[in-house]
Amino acid sequence: MLAITSLLNPQNAQRINGIIQSLEDEFGLDDVQATPDPHITYLLAGVSKHEPLKQVLEDIATTTVPFEAHTTGLGLFPGPNPVIYIPVLRSDELNRLHRRLLHATEPLCLRTDRFSQPELWLPHISLALHDTTPELLGPVLQYLNEQTFNLQLRISNLAILRQEGEQFIPEEVYPLEGEDE
Repeated sequence: MLAITSLLNPQNAQRINGIIQSLEDEFGLDDVQATPDPHITYLLAGVSKHEPLKQVLEDIATTTVPFEAHTTGLGLFPGPNPVIYIPVLRSDELNRLHRRLLHATEPLCLRTDRFSQPELWLPHISLALHDTTPELLGPVLQYLNEQTFNLQLRISNLAILRQEGEQFIPEEVYPLEGEDE
Protein backbone atom coordinates (compact mmCIF):
# COMPACT_ATOMS: atom_id res chain seq x y z
CA MET A 1 0.00 0.00 0.00
CA LEU A 2 1.09 3.52 -0.80
CA ALA A 3 -0.21 6.72 0.74
CA ILE A 4 -0.87 9.75 -1.46
CA THR A 5 -0.42 12.76 0.78
CA SER A 6 0.62 16.38 1.17
CA LEU A 7 3.59 16.87 3.49
CA LEU A 8 3.37 19.78 5.92
CA ASN A 9 5.65 22.75 5.43
CA PRO A 10 8.77 22.76 7.66
CA GLN A 11 7.36 25.18 10.28
CA ASN A 12 4.13 23.19 10.79
CA ALA A 13 5.99 19.87 10.60
CA GLN A 14 8.33 21.06 13.36
CA ARG A 15 5.35 22.04 15.54
CA ILE A 16 3.61 18.67 15.00
CA ASN A 17 6.83 16.72 15.58
CA GLY A 18 7.29 18.67 18.82
CA ILE A 19 3.84 17.59 20.00
CA ILE A 20 4.54 14.00 18.96
CA GLN A 21 7.89 14.05 20.81
CA SER A 22 6.19 15.40 23.93
CA LEU A 23 3.68 12.50 23.78
CA GLU A 24 6.60 10.07 23.66
CA ASP A 25 8.35 11.84 26.55
CA GLU A 26 5.21 12.05 28.73
CA PHE A 27 3.40 8.81 27.84
CA GLY A 28 5.76 6.62 25.80
CA LEU A 29 3.64 6.95 22.66
CA ASP A 30 5.90 6.65 19.62
CA ASP A 31 4.21 4.46 16.98
CA VAL A 32 3.10 7.52 14.98
CA GLN A 33 6.80 8.18 14.38
CA ALA A 34 6.76 5.32 11.86
CA THR A 35 5.83 8.18 9.53
CA PRO A 36 8.38 10.84 10.49
CA ASP A 37 6.99 13.42 8.05
CA PRO A 38 3.68 14.93 9.26
CA HIS A 39 1.17 14.93 6.42
CA ILE A 40 -2.44 14.88 5.28
CA THR A 41 -3.45 11.62 3.57
CA TYR A 42 -5.78 11.74 0.56
CA LEU A 43 -5.86 8.01 -0.07
CA LEU A 44 -4.23 4.70 0.72
CA ALA A 45 -3.97 2.46 -2.30
CA GLY A 46 -2.57 -0.77 -3.61
CA VAL A 47 -1.07 0.32 -6.92
CA SER A 48 -0.66 -1.87 -9.97
CA LYS A 49 0.95 0.75 -12.23
CA HIS A 50 3.61 2.65 -10.30
CA GLU A 51 5.22 4.74 -13.06
CA PRO A 52 1.87 5.89 -14.51
CA LEU A 53 0.83 6.86 -10.96
CA LYS A 54 3.88 9.10 -10.68
CA GLN A 55 3.00 10.74 -14.00
CA VAL A 56 -0.61 11.32 -12.94
CA LEU A 57 0.48 12.92 -9.66
CA GLU A 58 3.02 15.11 -11.44
CA ASP A 59 0.33 16.25 -13.90
CA ILE A 60 -2.08 17.10 -11.07
CA ALA A 61 0.65 18.93 -9.15
CA THR A 62 1.67 21.09 -12.11
CA THR A 63 -1.93 22.25 -12.60
CA THR A 64 -2.91 22.75 -8.94
CA VAL A 65 -2.50 26.14 -7.31
CA PRO A 66 -1.08 25.96 -3.76
CA PHE A 67 -3.73 26.87 -1.18
CA GLU A 68 -4.35 27.35 2.52
CA ALA A 69 -6.02 24.81 4.79
CA HIS A 70 -6.87 25.15 8.46
CA THR A 71 -6.98 22.89 11.49
CA THR A 72 -8.81 23.18 14.76
CA GLY A 73 -9.38 21.11 17.86
CA LEU A 74 -8.60 17.46 18.49
CA GLY A 75 -10.24 14.34 17.15
CA LEU A 76 -10.41 10.71 18.12
CA PHE A 77 -10.96 7.52 16.15
CA PRO A 78 -12.15 5.08 18.86
CA GLY A 79 -11.13 1.47 19.26
CA PRO A 80 -8.76 -0.74 21.24
CA ASN A 81 -5.91 1.53 20.08
CA PRO A 82 -7.56 4.95 19.68
CA VAL A 83 -6.09 7.36 17.16
CA ILE A 84 -5.65 10.95 18.35
CA TYR A 85 -5.49 13.54 15.60
CA ILE A 86 -5.87 17.18 14.62
CA PRO A 87 -8.77 17.59 12.17
CA VAL A 88 -8.11 19.50 8.95
CA LEU A 89 -11.17 21.49 7.97
CA ARG A 90 -12.54 20.51 4.58
CA SER A 91 -12.66 23.36 2.09
CA ASP A 92 -13.61 23.65 -1.57
CA GLU A 93 -9.93 23.55 -2.58
CA LEU A 94 -9.14 20.52 -0.41
CA ASN A 95 -12.25 18.65 -1.59
CA ARG A 96 -11.50 19.47 -5.22
CA LEU A 97 -7.92 18.16 -4.93
CA HIS A 98 -9.12 15.00 -3.18
CA ARG A 99 -11.71 14.30 -5.89
CA ARG A 100 -9.14 14.91 -8.67
CA LEU A 101 -6.72 12.49 -7.03
CA LEU A 102 -9.36 9.77 -6.58
CA HIS A 103 -10.61 10.10 -10.14
CA ALA A 104 -7.15 10.19 -11.75
CA THR A 105 -5.68 7.32 -9.73
CA GLU A 106 -8.67 4.96 -9.82
CA PRO A 107 -7.59 3.15 -13.03
CA LEU A 108 -4.10 2.61 -11.57
CA CYS A 109 -5.12 1.18 -8.20
CA LEU A 110 -5.85 -2.42 -7.31
CA ARG A 111 -7.80 -1.17 -4.31
CA THR A 112 -8.18 1.90 -2.13
CA ASP A 113 -8.97 2.26 1.53
CA ARG A 114 -12.72 2.74 2.03
CA PHE A 115 -12.06 5.77 4.23
CA SER A 116 -10.51 7.48 1.20
CA GLN A 117 -13.95 7.79 -0.42
CA PRO A 118 -15.31 11.37 -0.43
CA GLU A 119 -18.25 10.68 1.89
CA LEU A 120 -15.99 9.04 4.52
CA TRP A 121 -12.72 10.95 4.08
CA LEU A 122 -11.70 12.92 7.15
CA PRO A 123 -8.48 14.83 6.52
CA HIS A 124 -6.34 14.94 9.65
CA ILE A 125 -2.85 15.00 11.11
CA SER A 126 -2.17 12.01 13.34
CA LEU A 127 -0.61 12.62 16.76
CA ALA A 128 -0.88 9.12 18.27
CA LEU A 129 -1.89 5.75 16.86
CA HIS A 130 -1.42 1.99 17.33
CA ASP A 131 0.18 2.25 20.79
CA THR A 132 -2.56 4.19 22.53
CA THR A 133 -4.95 2.47 24.92
CA PRO A 134 -8.31 3.43 26.37
CA GLU A 135 -6.59 3.77 29.77
CA LEU A 136 -4.08 6.29 28.39
CA LEU A 137 -6.70 8.26 26.51
CA GLY A 138 -7.90 10.40 29.45
CA PRO A 139 -4.44 11.52 30.60
CA VAL A 140 -3.25 12.13 27.02
CA LEU A 141 -6.29 14.23 26.13
CA GLN A 142 -5.99 16.16 29.40
CA TYR A 143 -2.34 16.89 28.52
CA LEU A 144 -3.16 17.93 24.94
CA ASN A 145 -6.12 20.01 26.12
CA GLU A 146 -3.64 22.55 27.50
CA GLN A 147 -2.60 23.46 23.93
CA THR A 148 -4.35 24.97 20.93
CA PHE A 149 -4.41 23.32 17.53
CA ASN A 150 -5.47 26.14 15.23
CA LEU A 151 -2.95 25.92 12.42
CA GLN A 152 -2.83 27.49 9.00
CA LEU A 153 -1.33 25.01 6.56
CA ARG A 154 0.04 25.79 3.14
CA ILE A 155 -0.86 22.86 0.87
CA SER A 156 2.01 23.06 -1.60
CA ASN A 157 2.87 19.50 -2.62
CA LEU A 158 1.71 15.99 -3.34
CA ALA A 159 3.81 13.12 -2.02
CA ILE A 160 3.90 9.36 -2.29
CA LEU A 161 4.75 7.68 1.00
CA ARG A 162 5.82 4.06 0.83
CA GLN A 163 6.62 1.58 3.53
CA GLU A 164 10.28 0.75 4.04
CA GLY A 165 10.73 -1.63 6.94
CA GLU A 166 8.91 -0.14 9.92
CA GLN A 167 8.67 3.37 8.44
CA PHE A 168 6.71 5.20 5.77
CA ILE A 169 9.03 7.51 3.87
CA PRO A 170 8.53 9.94 0.98
CA GLU A 171 9.24 8.24 -2.32
CA GLU A 172 8.36 11.22 -4.51
CA VAL A 173 7.32 14.80 -3.74
CA TYR A 174 5.68 16.97 -6.40
CA PRO A 175 5.40 20.73 -5.74
CA LEU A 176 2.06 22.30 -6.60
CA GLU A 177 2.88 24.65 -9.45
CA GLY A 178 -0.46 25.82 -10.82
CA GLU A 179 -0.97 29.56 -11.20
CA ASP A 180 -3.91 31.72 -10.16
CA GLU A 181 -6.04 32.80 -13.08
